[in-house]
Amino acid sequence: MAKILFVMTGADQWTLADGTLHPTGFWAEEAVAPYEAFTGAGHEIVVATPGGVVPPVDKGSLAAEVNGGQENADHVTKTLASMDELRRPLKLEEVDLDAYDAVFYPGGHGPMEDLAVNADSGRLLTDALASGKPLGVVCHAPAALLAATGEDGSNAFAGYRLTGFTNAEETQAGFADKAKWLLQDRLVEFGADFQEGEPWAPHVVADRNLVTGQNPASAAPLAAELLKRLAA
Repeated sequence: MAKILFVMTGADQWTLADGTLHPTGFWAEEAVAPYEAFTGAGHEIVVATPGGVVPPVDKGSLAAEVNGGQENADHVTKTLASMDELRRPLKLEEVDLDAYDAVFYPGGHGPMEDLAVNADSGRLLTDALASGKPLGVVCHAPAALLAATGEDGSNAFAGYRLTGFTNAEETQAGFADKAKWLLQDRLVEFGADFQEGEPWAPHVVADRNLVTGQNPASAAPLAAELLKRLAA
């Protein structure tokens, strides 16, 4: 049995370019699908957030229209309610990476608010990358990679092939002209080799021990790839 660390946002609001606050959090499917995959394989999940706050779910991610219908939406809501790990998170700043076999970051716009500028998360990501342990990051969670900078300002993930929520998807979601910055742009700026798939379709990119997913539909296949690596 492996022990997998879920690093999750603690932000329930996302500051837009005009200063208004948009309700946010983590995207439900991106936590639920991997959780079910990992626990179904017998692995243990531990959640950590900045300051140890309970991670807030983006209520928009519970709607039927983003879950393929009401039945799936009800399943996601029920599973979230059963995830006791969400209600007793560790403080991210106190996490010992040595205690875990893999690290996973679910997305949602929340990480763009807090994890993108969180030095503790940045150090954890840098150390996880160097450790060779499976590291999974999906959708908007690659925003956290922006904080993985060294003293010289270089980013630990520069040169890595990766993906994340694309400019096209942000445009179709209606936020591209409202956001302070776009995730794809920022990842390219620090030197990542950004791999863009079709909007909303599952798209997973693996480079060494880093496995990234483009969007909510990529969460389950990303989890499957992490499971293969844990079993190897």
